[in-house]
Amino acid sequence: MSKKRFGLGLIIGAVAGVVTGLLTAPKSGKDTRAELKTKAEAAKKDASRKAEELKKRTDKVVGDAKDRAEDLKEKAEALASNAKHKADELRGRTEEATEDTKRRAKEEARKH
Repeated sequence: MSKKRFGLGLIIGAVAGVVTGLLTAPKSGKDTRAELKTKAEAAKKDASRKAEELKKRTDKVVGDAKDRAEDLKEKAEALASNAKHKADELRGRTEEATEDTKRRAKEEARKH
């Protein structure tokens, strides 16, 4: 956060310095206003360009994050499906073993 504040302070300080320099320069009011207008337009263009670059980078980061989240979701779903399959398989084997044990117990009981 301090880097952002420093950058903002730097920009504000630079703008204030330029405006002060222009206002105290030995030029006519008309020339000074024209120069201020030119500088303001240049600053506006530069700010717009930087904002567009930041938007593009932000969009890329957001897109990458969405892609990564989708990949993780798919992996989690695959793991859940695999775990369910293995649980069903284990349940089936347990039921078979239980039935086999019951059958053998009945056979032993008949023998005695």
